[in-house]
Amino acid sequence: MRNVTVQCLLSGTLVLGILSALLCIRLHLYHVTQQQKTTQEPPFIWSLDKKLQQPVPREPVIFERPEENKAENDGSVLKFAQDFNYTDQEVIQGFLKYGFNAVISKKLGNRRHVPDTRNEMCLKKHYPTRLPTASIVICFHNEEFHALFRTISSIMALTPHQVLEEIILVDDMSEFDDLKEKLDYHLEAFRGKIKIIRNKKREGLIRARLIGAARASGDVLVFLDSHCEVNKVWLEPLLTAIAEDRRMVVCPMMDSIEGDTLKYNPSPVVRGAFNWYLQFEWDTVLSYEMDGPEGPTTPIRSPVMAGGMFAINRHYFYEIGQFDKEMNFWGGENLELSLRIWMCGGQLYILPCSRVGHLNKWSNRNTNESRRALIYNNLRLVHVWLDEYKEQVFSRRPSLKSSPYGNISERVELRKQLGCKSFQWYLENIFPELEAYKGSQ
Repeated sequence: MRNVTVQCLLSGTLVLGILSALLCIRLHLYHVTQQQKTTQEPPFIWSLDKKLQQPVPREPVIFERPEENKAENDGSVLKFAQDFNYTDQEVIQGFLKYGFNAVISKKLGNRRHVPDTRNEMCLKKHYPTRLPTASIVICFHNEEFHALFRTISSIMALTPHQVLEEIILVDDMSEFDDLKEKLDYHLEAFRGKIKIIRNKKREGLIRARLIGAARASGDVLVFLDSHCEVNKVWLEPLLTAIAEDRRMVVCPMMDSIEGDTLKYNPSPVVRGAFNWYLQFEWDTVLSYEMDGPEGPTTPIRSPVMAGGMFAINRHYFYEIGQFDKEMNFWGGENLELSLRIWMCGGQLYILPCSRVGHLNKWSNRNTNESRRALIYNNLRLVHVWLDEYKEQVFSRRPSLKSSPYGNISERVELRKQLGCKSFQWYLENIFPELEAYKGSQ
């Protein structure tokens, strides 16, 4: 028995060592690649072929192009500092466990001040004293404790008490001990504003958000990721826009928090876009779109949202069909909801005067389970919303034609009940740039 135990311990140590070594190699190779890229042209955004002025936060994409094109999209979403220490085992363990530098996160603690990244014209804006109330829904699974708590404490510190109805935390079956009794103990400081729901089984982000929304009582639902930090006067612009038009869905401008240093960086003014592989991209906003009296504070009409952070009238969220509850785990729900908003009478905007920092994690979501879930989810979108244009997707990924996507009759009926427009209308009126991508393979 003792020999078996010793062998198990040795095997476990060997596996952990191999994983650490592989991560070190990957981080080092990525770092070298990034250093080489500094002498090259800045990256291009696919649709308008315009250069971004500075890095933009991005989410990992796993609905991939064919294998021959994979290399151009491969690699971590993180940009590592030049002096990053690839041999510090504690740092490496943090990346393996959480996807970012947990050592620095712990040093930062539960609250920090971040730079005000708003344009100075935003500082002159005034918002109504009477605004709708907000229920903020945050779902988490095995999140790093301090990153999660900075999300919560930044909201509590920078949100007017009278508009913050509640923060609803949905623990989607986390396994880490510090997310249980320790978290409950620290949340006592915010008693009266926090609701915590602990799922009995792993639901995935999409259904976890639906569980949180069902418990909300505020006028507006605000969905945030569990690893972000809100900035000054972040919520008032979102609530004001929705108060003026209940069918307006709004997103904050997403600043970037670096995964290796946790440095908070401002984002340029961008909008959400996607291509025929259904990959989300950040897209440049042309200067003439901000030439009006509001200048760089002008709300940006966005074809799609990134998915992690947005605000919507709570009743409108249910009227329009909430999330597709048959989607699995994570991915595709942002595109599906965005198309539904535009095609069914709503509007989707990004507000540059609302700023929220998002922590860019190194994330190995390219597991078989994740790939299957994202393909399944995106196929539900394709068959419900793309009409004849679904052939643009299948021409690039023929194998998807025979992939399962479940029963979509309920979502097809929802589209009829809402009297939604065609995808052709969406292309002509909301996102004509997607047509320009039509011939690219």
